[in-house]
Amino acid sequence: MPAFDPNAKKMLISGNEAISLSMRHCNVQFAAGYPGTPSTEILEDYSELGGYAQWAPNEKVAAEVALGAAFGHARSVVTMKMVGLNVASDVLYTATYTGVDGGMVWIVADDPGQGSSQNEQDTRNHAKASVCPMFEPSNSQEAYDFFRIAMQTSEKFKIPVILRMTTRVDHSKSIVVPKEELPAMVPNFERNIAQHVMVPGFSKPAGRKLRAKMDEMEAWNVAEGPNKVEMRSADMGIIVSGISYHHVREAAPEASILKLGMTYPLPMQLIKDFAKKFEGKRLLVIEENDPWLAENIKAAGIQCESKYDPIFRFGELDVNRVRRIIAGDKNPDPVPVKGKPPMLCPGCPHRSSFAVLKELDCIVSGDIGCYTLAALPPISAMDYMIDMGAAIGMGIGLRNVLPREQAKKVVSVIGDSTFVHSGITGLVEAGYNRPDTGHVVVILDNSITAMTGQQEHPGTGRHLDHSPAYKLDYGAIAKTAGFDNVYEVNQVKEPEKFKELVKEALEKDELTLIVAKSPCILALKSILAWDKANKEKAEKALAESEAAAKKNGNF
Repeated sequence: MPAFDPNAKKMLISGNEAISLSMRHCNVQFAAGYPGTPSTEILEDYSELGGYAQWAPNEKVAAEVALGAAFGHARSVVTMKMVGLNVASDVLYTATYTGVDGGMVWIVADDPGQGSSQNEQDTRNHAKASVCPMFEPSNSQEAYDFFRIAMQTSEKFKIPVILRMTTRVDHSKSIVVPKEELPAMVPNFERNIAQHVMVPGFSKPAGRKLRAKMDEMEAWNVAEGPNKVEMRSADMGIIVSGISYHHVREAAPEASILKLGMTYPLPMQLIKDFAKKFEGKRLLVIEENDPWLAENIKAAGIQCESKYDPIFRFGELDVNRVRRIIAGDKNPDPVPVKGKPPMLCPGCPHRSSFAVLKELDCIVSGDIGCYTLAALPPISAMDYMIDMGAAIGMGIGLRNVLPREQAKKVVSVIGDSTFVHSGITGLVEAGYNRPDTGHVVVILDNSITAMTGQQEHPGTGRHLDHSPAYKLDYGAIAKTAGFDNVYEVNQVKEPEKFKELVKEALEKDELTLIVAKSPCILALKSILAWDKANKEKAEKALAESEAAAKKNGNF
């Protein structure tokens, strides 16, 4: 059960919990995603509320299956963090052309300040580039309400819609008063080849229809969108969206505010009307991340002030930073108190893996996961990390250009969940464009997606709700891709064997995959309990099957 009472008339819940509740009350029929902080809890909570949700191998696949459901006249949702949208953008940029037959909401969680991300990208840029409508809630009640509005907007205009969340809204709690449920949609197939098959002959007119649809949606946003004007001072007006609203309201209680809830397409006439009230006075735009609102508002010929980008473009805003923006303070931010750096858990199997790689002086092409912390002191044993699944491709690139004595030291290290996400094609690359020196790939298999909170994936043998699932065989994939050698070893229990396997693999001009398999220390008890419970279930099912066969004379 979820951590809150879904039947309460009023509740204190996080933004992620509010979205999951709204999904339930909107009768969402299909939800898929890939775990990524700060979005992960949405699907977990939705599943606990009784909705159908599944983890996909990566965000692109999640978006594709959710889009298929939306083509079938159902309500669907896909969730991801902002860097996951890079992976899924191939789907989004054409799905706005095809539109949807049911309803589809893309929940994308941005991470201002990079609390757990490799960059600080701003999803608003994707919304405009892909021509996808976008809503931005500022608290849990709006997260609940805006999800419903986004779904209804998707159904009305037959288009995917982005609900842009940010870390502070995802994880902060505020009061939510729920609404009545929406009637469920009735899925069915309806053939429309010209709409659903994006060859140039169909996509060219679809692109023109999409732009016309945006004009219609902008007019709707001006007249009915979830935007709010709070007139107070006649001397200063501030345009905001999302969490910035609360910081501004506290930092400048006297200011008049235009709070934008639907930020693409922007309600430009509403913005112009608000700006006109402050001609000759102060009009400011205050926003986190990129100066996205400011640039679009200025491009429309509206004069306004915006934040000082060299300082305030980076990191989350807070009340004090907003006060400084309003005051025009361009001094550097105070140096934060130095905290304890993140590190691998005591007993983490990754410690054993990187101890060996460091001892052998390997050049480590790494990837995203808990094990990325091995790049930091005192381990300092990872040399490269860019994005999900890049470890193998980067390792192949290094092997192809480095002098032989250096190339022979290159090892690609990738986690089990990350391998499933986008490392498989790296194995194919290794087999297809085999370096002269061969290559060594190590999959650190801790049997869970540990970094984001112990979620399942296709290599764990468990679904999102922990029910049994088909379990991927990494070695079989490697052999199919052309790898010469495949080994599995518990690097914690057999450190010397792991060391010898790596050492021998580095000496060969062959392709070698080593699966270093040892469970995450934090998930060990739950994994063992699950294995025991399901072994008993399997044995019971087998006994029942044999008994039935004997009874029917077939045994």
